[in-house]
Amino acid sequence: MNNIFIIGVGLIGGSFALDIKKLYPESHIYGIDKRETHLDEAINLKIIDYKSSFEYLENADLVILAIPVDATLSVLPKVLDHISDDALVFDAGSTKEEICAAVKNHPKRRNYLAAHPIAGTEHSGPRAALNNLYMNKTNIICEVEETAFKLQEKALKLFSDLGMRIRYMNPKAHDKHIAYVSHLSHISAFMLGKTVIDKEKNERDIFDMAGSGFESTVRLAKSSPAMWTPIFQQNKTNVIETLNEYISNLKHFKKLMEEEDFEAVFKEMKDTNHIKDILNGIS
Repeated sequence: MNNIFIIGVGLIGGSFALDIKKLYPESHIYGIDKRETHLDEAINLKIIDYKSSFEYLENADLVILAIPVDATLSVLPKVLDHISDDALVFDAGSTKEEICAAVKNHPKRRNYLAAHPIAGTEHSGPRAALNNLYMNKTNIICEVEETAFKLQEKALKLFSDLGMRIRYMNPKAHDKHIAYVSHLSHISAFMLGKTVIDKEKNERDIFDMAGSGFESTVRLAKSSPAMWTPIFQQNKTNVIETLNEYISNLKHFKKLMEEEDFEAVFKEMKDTNHIKDILNGIS
């Protein structure tokens, strides 16, 4: 893969660029981004080699879309319009059902691989890019059968070289499951942050009293609203379902405390300690 185009040179796209440069030093990495400052920053940080634009995509061997999911709906078909028959295109979006539907009937659907690397931090922009971000991370691939076999092989080799684990899932199942393990976590962090800020108007008090538990729990509230609002919008039905269940559990916990049933409170927490075993299995 000689000519690699990264659309969106922030955390996700920039991290792909850094690792690909290390894996394939002979490759040329081109950046496309609606923010000129991001492109300048990415060049200064040696994340990309050149600035580029859509009309040069005909020269691409690989195109990676790392932009908000609402933008992907319009940009992905445009990318497929420009690429050659041999180019591979994949995205890194946190939702998959609407994106797959958007290109279902595109003449070059076979060139696109629907992917979701489960990796990232709460930071954004080119300076957030990290080496080895994808090492030992899971990459969920949807509708793999819709991608040309040779391009599947090319993608899987890249993901393997990056050290990623592969899971296959249909887009509907992906969006339902990710609502629980990712999207709900972000909403919880945002709303915890909001609750504390609304109550504690004196910020010094928050920072003086905030321990590592609060900091780790609210960490995701530093994530980009520009990225997460479209995710919640595209996955609205599943996210609302998870919120209903979460709110129900919160109300139940509150009721136990109101009734001073702390034996039941203990049991709720004790039963939930099983999450340690699940997370240990993942890591």
